[in-house]
Amino acid sequence: MRALLVYPEFPKTFWSYEKILELVNRKVLLPPLGMVTVAALLPQQWEFKLVDRNVREVTEAEWAWAELVIISGMIVQKADMAAQIAKAKQRGLPVAVGGPFASSTPDAPEIALADFKVLDEGEITLPMFIEALERGEQQGRFSSEGVKPDVTGTPIPRFDLLELDAYDSMSVQFSRGCPFQCEFCDIIVLYGRKPRTKTPEQLIAELQYLYDLGWRRSIFLVDDNFIGNKRNAKLLLPALKQWQIEHGYPFSFATEASVDLASDDEMMLMMAESRFDSVFLGIETPDEASLETARKLQNTRSSLEESVDRITSYGIRVMAGFIIGFDGEKSGAGKRIVEFVTRTGIPAAMMGMLQALPNTGLWHRLEKEGRLIQDKADAKGVNQTNLLNFVPTRPIRDIANEYVEAFCNLYEPNAYMDRVFSYYHKVGKPRWQPFLKPEHSGFKLPSWTDVRALLIVIWRQGLVRDTRGRFWRYLLAMARTNPDQLEQFLVVLAHNEHFMEYRSIVTEEIQVQLQSLPPEPPPATSDVRELQPA
Repeated sequence: MRALLVYPEFPKTFWSYEKILELVNRKVLLPPLGMVTVAALLPQQWEFKLVDRNVREVTEAEWAWAELVIISGMIVQKADMAAQIAKAKQRGLPVAVGGPFASSTPDAPEIALADFKVLDEGEITLPMFIEALERGEQQGRFSSEGVKPDVTGTPIPRFDLLELDAYDSMSVQFSRGCPFQCEFCDIIVLYGRKPRTKTPEQLIAELQYLYDLGWRRSIFLVDDNFIGNKRNAKLLLPALKQWQIEHGYPFSFATEASVDLASDDEMMLMMAESRFDSVFLGIETPDEASLETARKLQNTRSSLEESVDRITSYGIRVMAGFIIGFDGEKSGAGKRIVEFVTRTGIPAAMMGMLQALPNTGLWHRLEKEGRLIQDKADAKGVNQTNLLNFVPTRPIRDIANEYVEAFCNLYEPNAYMDRVFSYYHKVGKPRWQPFLKPEHSGFKLPSWTDVRALLIVIWRQGLVRDTRGRFWRYLLAMARTNPDQLEQFLVVLAHNEHFMEYRSIVTEEIQVQLQSLPPEPPPATSDVRELQPA
């Protein structure tokens, strides 16, 4: 069987980083880990070709070569997913779809033309699909019916199918699932609340394969909560540290974790010594009442500001997500988020308006209350450039205007530079460097790509823009007070090349949607009883 794997295109998002990728001559931030995992789970006597539409187009030769087309993606990719399914069907090719979008909304019109719907996790449903093909079946829907697979049997992903030079970072996965029950989160719907992990040996084997393929850049552990199973994470980290030491720390790591990471000094130290450079936290809001409404109680158990500072002290950069539009939210929520981000100095603060994703607790509650304003087929996946898809408890225009103002304030060039400097002034020294063996230490000449990127940032931020005074003052201060973090300081300053452009995208797209809104209806209430007929 000749299988063509097609990964749909993403729209521009907070994480698309086009302007940053241009600086370092890369096309995409991260590869399609799900697709290369699917390729590893399918019969290895098959022939495979993979096209990431975020890197390039599918060629006519590749369409002609294919006997089967496999497409997978997230909600945010659904438009291009529909387009690629249509192209395959126009050529008479059978199409199988899977991934988060298909699994959460299998009856969505965007995937209606697909012949096979391989839902949920592939370790269970791909064997069903293969058996159906062997029986000569030409259609089918395959579901695990809520059963979650043991991922200790998952093979090494087929990283060899990727055009590695196109990506700035690589993706691997250690765990699936999260123990918490945040009302708006679809991770626990897709992957469950009991985190399942690979063995340390599995993950090390994946890293070794990437190393053997020549990869030497950063790696993102795509776990939605790396510390969801703390016991197993602590079993992995010593093996990861030892592998890094033996290979000269060729990889830096980033991941996602819950805020309670800050209460575990042992975990933070182990991560820092394994060269985890950054971690994404779902902070969501500094408003405790909104956290309680969203059932994100784990964020109310300790000071969020202190948590950020504790993680930062280990030399691990905090990235964070924030949401506006929770039920019962008081006016000024956007301003309070900006004030929190400014106080903590968090450089990358992803902010968006709340979206009710299909089959989440939030979705079902709002559906029961009659407050959804879109059906499942119209669920959105980008909360930075879409209005709320439900009737909120305060005027939607107020929420949207607060959001746009807050986002623009966060990434105003001078404000961003102030924040990055204040943050890196307190970032701890890298804890992994003392473990470098002598043969792996010493000065290494930067590549021409890195030098060129630095020169562009200096030209734009240090000479052309009105940030020039700050740039040189902060650069000299960093070189004097925290020289170990000087390189990362410059890298994070460069990130605002993307955020500056994205500010205008957010503003334009939200304003267009606001202009198309009908007159404001009476505000809803979060009390379900008041919504019931008398």
